[in-house]
Amino acid sequence: MADPHQLFDDTSAAQSRGYGAQRAPGDLGYPAASATPQAAFLADPVSNMAMAYGSSLAAQGKELVDKNDWEVQYQQDTPVAPRFDVNAPDLYIPAMAFITYVLVAGLALGTQDRFSPDLLGLQASSALAWLTLEVLAILLSLYLVTVNTDLTTIDLVAFLGYKYVGMIGGVLMGLLFGKIGYYLVLGWCCVSIFVFMIRTLRLKILAEAAAEGVPVREARNQLRMYLTMAVAAAQPLLMYWLTFHLVR
Repeated sequence: MADPHQLFDDTSAAQSRGYGAQRAPGDLGYPAASATPQAAFLADPVSNMAMAYGSSLAAQGKELVDKNDWEVQYQQDTPVAPRFDVNAPDLYIPAMAFITYVLVAGLALGTQDRFSPDLLGLQASSALAWLTLEVLAILLSLYLVTVNTDLTTIDLVAFLGYKYVGMIGGVLMGLLFGKIGYYLVLGWCCVSIFVFMIRTLRLKILAEAAAEGVPVREARNQLRMYLTMAVAAAQPLLMYWLTFHLVR
């Protein structure tokens, strides 16, 4: 029986019973006790916005890869300057990477008490000698396979010089985290340079055959494919050969 002196009915018990069951998803109250941390995280609009932005970036990156638009732009039969075309070969990154690689090699030798000017000069000259041999071998192979391509010597130096970026990352991670960091970073960079060389050189070396409609299994076309694979496979081997002795 209700108290005659009570002006209003006590409905707090009924409200507490229906609080969790009747709450709308967008209510501003506190979440129910049974809500999981994942549900509370997804209910945050800032988190939802970040997830949507990340998904859009991933979709855009996949679209760029699927387009296979790695070709260099031309203007009046002349390649566009690198500052106007991201796919154009540029010597700035390879040149700076080569110099940085020599400096990082000196740093690695110094931390191991093995530094000497002669040894640093030997490191730089050996890397330059391997680069020269690569360029000469590719030019000779292109001549023997009779590939009519617009690849120049400067283009080859630029493409082959990109591997020094991965070599720098591998040596630095080796100095910071030991051999485990070295192998992880260098392995990832090796896979990246392999894919880059395959997708870049096939547009250059196989361009003539594709324009002429030569079948893929034609003998000379297969030699071009083997040449492309050989150049790409040589990059990870040289990256390891020129850096493994710098990490202990």
